[in-house]
Amino acid sequence: MEIIDLRLQGLKLIKPKVFRDSRGFFLETFQQLPYERMGIDCPFSQDNHSYSQKGCIRGLHFQSFPGQAKLVRAAIGKIFDVAVDIRPASPTYGQWEAVILDDVAHEQLYIPVGFAHGFCVLSDEAHVMYKVSTPYDARSEKGFRWNDPTIKIEWPIQEAIVSERDEKAPFFLEIEQLLRCQS
Repeated sequence: MEIIDLRLQGLKLIKPKVFRDSRGFFLETFQQLPYERMGIDCPFSQDNHSYSQKGCIRGLHFQSFPGQAKLVRAAIGKIFDVAVDIRPASPTYGQWEAVILDDVAHEQLYIPVGFAHGFCVLSDEAHVMYKVSTPYDARSEKGFRWNDPTIKIEWPIQEAIVSERDEKAPFFLEIEQLLRCQS
């Protein structure tokens, strides 16, 4: 396994060893100790599975308190996975970074607490699996607009399929006070 530190501090791309032969492939998707040794010492408490069709955008979501780290992978399909730094004291506050996750390379994206997360589906369909560090809590779930003009994410699709909730989410500037109060 190889872990690569990305441009935004704390984001990590995990490249697993994939063993392929004529039958298919095998890989470990998670083992606590090796991840801890590589700087991902987050205790995960819940696994999630999302199914979406091509062009679907989910996000940008985060939990306000106590926050939520994520370990994301595309089990089936291909996604454009995005993390936005929402840590007010960070030098990269308000900046985003994206990686392509798919069912060929089987890479994962580790997103620490302090980031909003979203993705769009590039393949006909995608099954996205992700571990989270704290259980889902509707009271602390927050988000902002996927197409926010301040953040300017360059989504690689023409027509987006977005939930009503995500379409009506506040803009980033509208939630900045909440972010500053949490830090």
